[in-house]
Amino acid sequence: MNYKILGNTGMKVSELCLGTMTFGGKGYFAQIGKLEQKIVDDLVKKSMDGGINFIDTANVYSEGLSEEMTGKAIRNLGLNRDELVIATKVRGKMANDPNGSGLSRKHILQQVDASLKRLNMDYIDLYQIHGFDELTPMEETMDTLDMLVKNGKVRYVGCSNLAAWHIMKANSYAHYNRLAEFVSLQAYYTLAGRDLERELVPLLKDQKIGLMVWSPLAGGLLSGKYKRNADGPENSRRNNFDFPPVNKDKAFDIIDVLEPMAQEKQATVAQLALAWLLHQSVVSSVIIGVKDVNQLEDNLQSTNIKFNEAELKVLDEVSKLASEYPAWMLERQGGDRRRQ
Repeated sequence: MNYKILGNTGMKVSELCLGTMTFGGKGYFAQIGKLEQKIVDDLVKKSMDGGINFIDTANVYSEGLSEEMTGKAIRNLGLNRDELVIATKVRGKMANDPNGSGLSRKHILQQVDASLKRLNMDYIDLYQIHGFDELTPMEETMDTLDMLVKNGKVRYVGCSNLAAWHIMKANSYAHYNRLAEFVSLQAYYTLAGRDLERELVPLLKDQKIGLMVWSPLAGGLLSGKYKRNADGPENSRRNNFDFPPVNKDKAFDIIDVLEPMAQEKQATVAQLALAWLLHQSVVSSVIIGVKDVNQLEDNLQSTNIKFNEAELKVLDEVSKLASEYPAWMLERQGGDRRRQ
């Protein structure tokens, strides 16, 4: 397992992060996973044994049950909490009252205490806003997050599912007011969905913001279980929850390239899809959400996969984005002033 600095901080995180969306299976998230505590304990132990020190959860996952089970697994296994990097999120609906969701000072302050209680911890390493809230001024959100860092409840703050201008506006305000800035973005990125590269990847590189990848297998489509013009496995995630949106024709073109490459490397399609992300310099950590130990063991092997330049070129060619404005104009005009 390799460890990378998260954004412009001094904190090291494992290149694979254990996702917890499958823990609990309560409410909306039942269609994603329904893992019980014993299996959760097994997954956390196997992850730690494999070198993972990073766990990502959210208050909305199974209506808070995911956080509870994560904290309980750490206690059941007798793990040293200070050796772990625990991340959770705030923004989603946690109550039916008018202030039961969003990024207002009121909601954030309520929810950070609720998350700490469910996790049974004194602090959160990475507290992330889970999306954009158009009703709350970004200044209010950043002021409140900074308050949590200063009072010790939170070590770092991050964001998820934001546009490039959201991040730049928020961090500029924080920078000029000497507040805690977003050190990371959690976002969808995969061989089958490289939209992030248009605006967000250049921003992340320029501003030294870490990238945590969610749904690296495109909701299971790149797991190797799906074939062109065929139904997926019974009770598979994609059959029950067809998300995130994917150009499936293009995805199967990518799978057609991955399958013989996987056979040659004596690996799986899923391992190669994860390994491609680990070869992208912008990626800090790839979040793996699994349902059993066998799947986790398979995913852990992705850290051993190496690609040569020719293989990366083939994968880039089959998965690359169509050129769109202003990218093609920037490319056309920028040659005379490009750094060599």
